[in-house]
This record gives sequence, structure tokens and C-alpha cells, in this order.
Amino acid sequence: MDYERLIDEETWAFIRKTGECYPEDAVALSIEEQRGVYNDMAREFLAPRPDLVTSEDRRVSDVPVRIYTAGDPSRTVLFCHGGGFVVGDLNSHDDVCAEICAQTGYRVIAVDYRLAPEHQHPAMSEDAWTALRWVVATYGKGVVLMGDSAGANLCAALAHAARADTELSSAVMGQVLIYGAFGGDINAGSYLEHAQAPMLTRDEILFYMDVRRPKGDLGPDPTFAPLQDKDFTGLPPTVLVSADCDPVRDDSRDYRDRIQAAGGKAYWINEPGLVHGFLRARHSVGRARDSFERISAAVEALGQGIWPYD
Repeated sequence: MDYERLIDEETWAFIRKTGECYPEDAVALSIEEQRGVYNDMAREFLAPRPDLVTSEDRRVSDVPVRIYTAGDPSRTVLFCHGGGFVVGDLNSHDDVCAEICAQTGYRVIAVDYRLAPEHQHPAMSEDAWTALRWVVATYGKGVVLMGDSAGANLCAALAHAARADTELSSAVMGQVLIYGAFGGDINAGSYLEHAQAPMLTRDEILFYMDVRRPKGDLGPDPTFAPLQDKDFTGLPPTVLVSADCDPVRDDSRDYRDRIQAAGGKAYWINEPGLVHGFLRARHSVGRARDSFERISAAVEALGQGIWPYD
């Protein structure tokens, strides 16, 4: 794959800066050390919060959450962070949540779900479910699910599970899923085409899948891999954003296709020349900045019950 041609210099600068944050022996680090390195990297890219945004940390049952507000919000965004279900926390995506809050005017609630390998699936999904139930009980209807990477997987799993609960399903107005891995065919398409992509490789995806997976045969489990669901009816309007130079790219296309085939609303935005994790590049890379504007606009539109993609 000719990444020198596909990826522009701004994005290469972002890739190099990210790489500089990781020691040469990063693969040999313990899980706790990997989390420390990841958090240090996140701080390198951390942008100042918009002045009008305030936040409050609290616990919902045993699940830590951070609540961002700006003014008097009428809608709530439930945000699940990326990090392969292994790294990431309330601080790693703090600026993303604050900026979504400022740009949409919506309340944003970030979920600090349990991580692998200390906790196996379905611990992460259970924590996200606990947070969603609390959000609806506390703030009522008008919820947009939003997540990147592993967090996009969790949000999609929430949307699938919420259909069994009338109160929750009626409260969720849509979902915005950013470079999500939804359990597609790892031996086909983008998983092979971009197996050695910058920022995320196929081998790393396999590691993250295995470290989260409990022992034994899960069987088809849409709370682990939403694309394994047999029923895609009744899902909320869904906007999927992928990076073109990313092994998980085709999962977003396939998820869109399943929803549309079931009669639902889904729209896929594939960003040329971008790589997994590009949200951190939104202040330094023009393509990432433009994508973040599209993401924010999608969150705002879904929260207003608007579908601007027909």
C-alpha cells in the first residue's frame, strides 16, 4: 500500500509525533505501563477546554462518569472512549468531549468502563448499559450515543441491546460511531488491504480482540461484535465515520449496509488519507479538522431529530 501517496504531510507529522510518545520496547511493557504511555501520549495532544464548558465527576453505581455542560442542555451525548478496551479513561478523551459539548450545546457524559485484561467481556458492555440507564432515568429522552474505536463498538452494542427496553429505545435518538471495529471479517477487505497501516495494524486488532474475549466459545454475540447480530431492524439513525487507511474501515461500511438492508437509516463517511485515531489530529491536520466538524454536525443533527443525509 502506497501510504506515502495516500497520506499527506500534516497527517504524517501527526503519525510521527504519536510514535515519538512510545518507547521502542512498548510491546514488551506491562498493561499498566502501556496505560501510562497511552495517557502520556493523550496529554501531548490535549487541547484546552472551551471556556464555557464545566465538568463534574461522579459515580453511577460503581461506574465513574464525567458530566460536561455548557449552559442549559436539552440533549445528552453518552460517550464511550477508544483504546482497544485496554487503555484510555476519562482524561484521555477529555478535550474531545468538552469540544463536542461546546459545539453542540448538549450535555456530554463520558463513561469510564472497566478495562481488559483485568475485566473480560461483558464487563465493558455492562458498565455502558448502567450508564445509559442512569442517563435516561436522570435526564430523560434525547440521547445520542457517540464513541470512537472500541467505544464505537460499545455504543453500537448498546443500541442493539436497548431495543429490548421500550424506555431506552425510545430515548436514543441516534448514534455517531467513529472508526469502530464491529466484528467484521478479519480475513477480507480492509483488514488485509491495510494490515500494516500506520497507527493500527491487523495484528494489534487481533490482540485487542483476544485480550477482551473470555475463555470458551462465545458464539454469535452482538454485545461483543455487533455485526454478528442477525437482526438489524429498529436501530436508531446511525452515522459512521471511518479512516480510509485503517484495517477496520470496512466494518463501518458493512454496518451501514446491514442497517439499510433492514430498512433503517445509516450513513457512512469514509475520510480519505486519514488513519485510525485521527480525532487527536483535529487541531493540526486539516482533513481531521474537517472530519471533526462533520462529526459534531452529525451529533447535533441527530439530537434534533434531523436526518440531513437523504
